[in-house]
Amino acid sequence: MQYKPINVNNIQTYSIKERKSKASLDRFCKVYAKGGTFNAFISSLPDFLAVSDLRNIVKAVSNAYKNKRPVILGMGAHPIKVGLSPLIIALMRKGIITAVATNGASIIHDFEISYIGETSEDVISELTSGKFGMAKETGQLLNNSIKEGVSKGRGIGESVGGFIDSSNFSYKDWSIFAEGHRLAIPMTVHVAIGTDIIHMHPEADGAIIGEGSLRDFRLLTSVVSDLEGGVYINLGSAVILPEVFLKALTIARNLGHIVEDFTTVNMDFFQHYRPRENVLKRPTIIKGRNYSLTGHHEIMFPLLAGMLMEEI
Repeated sequence: MQYKPINVNNIQTYSIKERKSKASLDRFCKVYAKGGTFNAFISSLPDFLAVSDLRNIVKAVSNAYKNKRPVILGMGAHPIKVGLSPLIIALMRKGIITAVATNGASIIHDFEISYIGETSEDVISELTSGKFGMAKETGQLLNNSIKEGVSKGRGIGESVGGFIDSSNFSYKDWSIFAEGHRLAIPMTVHVAIGTDIIHMHPEADGAIIGEGSLRDFRLLTSVVSDLEGGVYINLGSAVILPEVFLKALTIARNLGHIVEDFTTVNMDFFQHYRPRENVLKRPTIIKGRNYSLTGHHEIMFPLLAGMLMEEI
């Protein structure tokens, strides 16, 4: 078959004024003026893509707050390590965040901040000497607080939060777990045995840690059962919390709870498989909404928190 260049003389066109366009000047950014307010900065952002998603997230959280629906923050330990505890505590105090679910590393960094005002060791240098994770106080005090709390019927989150809250630590006001204990909001810890430095210490008791974490899983499931109209935010957990959230949601629906119309959010500097599937897509396929925000926690979460403070 021999082909010749096609003749385009008879192509049909139409006026651009009839076309529906996705970008228009009324959605462009405005130039921020020096000395302006935070609200002025937010208003100056262009109304496209991630900014539109961010505004929708603020609206979803604001509606949940006004309607007294849960806003659950599921997070890894990184937000604590990059200094976001004050913002998380402020949102808890205002009743915006109503429950916090974390991995096992979070209690370590939260404890160390409350105990000495510092955390996050140099893994490479300590690993070569065999000292990585071997801080005595972290292993002893955390493991013992978990043992004591679980023996009284508590989960890990409540055990650690109560321990820090009742301590004389100089920096305990910076602890999200102590604040959760003071506010009596659910603080749950979901542990994979062997992933956290306190599991290397002789005080670690696998049966106790497992029992405490299972109690926390069932407590989180109770909160998730009430998530209709609420918001679940996954802040930097690539594996543990997305898996835990999906299982908690399954139990809630299996027991007959209506959990369909809610919003999920994933915030991370990479969009990983499990958060995408287990937080965003699968849980909201019936009726809900989902949003992903890609960026560093230390920038994106303060931006979201600031917008929420202005809105609520």
